[in-house]
Amino acid sequence: MKCRFFVAAALFAVACSGNAAVTYGQNLVVNGDAEAGVSGWTGYSAYNMVQSVDYGNNWVLPTQPGPVDRGTKMFAGLGQYAVGSQTLDFGMPTAQNTSYSLSGWLGGWADQGDNALFYVQFLDAGNNEIGSAAIGPVTAQDRGNQTGLYYRESSGIMPAGTSKLSFWLSMERLVSGDNDGYADNLSFIARQTVSPVPEPGVAAMYLLGLGMLGGALRRKARARMS
Repeated sequence: MKCRFFVAAALFAVACSGNAAVTYGQNLVVNGDAEAGVSGWTGYSAYNMVQSVDYGNNWVLPTQPGPVDRGTKMFAGLGQYAVGSQTLDFGMPTAQNTSYSLSGWLGGWADQGDNALFYVQFLDAGNNEIGSAAIGPVTAQDRGNQTGLYYRESSGIMPAGTSKLSFWLSMERLVSGDNDGYADNLSFIARQTVSPVPEPGVAAMYLLGLGMLGGALRRKARARMS
């Protein structure tokens, strides 16, 4: 799809940056629920900015599929292509074995093919992409040709050396006059994985047993000599 093409073309750009330490277990996407309009998001040159709209007759009804905690607003597209982005700079590489969950509710209108894609780049200190993850698009077939938003999630381990996260939300219009790519409750949560203490191996238990046996034999020999 063209939607994926124009997002891929933007991968080497960092639209805006905010400095913050890694906060594990909390959503790192600023205003991922559109309740604050498009605050926290920056447009991308040559494309329209995504918009924040009210749930209702012109978009998704409060009774149609979507998050239970949907609030009053969601993201929708504008024009043929719409893009919003934000970048978070940790100032130093994240800890190794940091897991992540990228999630959100994506959808569209009835049987129309308009769609949304949510993408994250893992960047090193030099703004080089060292990994990525994405959710979407949710197609009309995925939605059963119903208007609404549907949950999607992708999880994994952040690449070693990740210093920045760059989030991209894009909508693509394929039919009609409106860009009916929809998104809400976008989230990225990082968790520091703790390596478990390994169980004693067979060899270690064997050596421990030999040490105990040797100690017993030495004590017995000293008892005979006394």
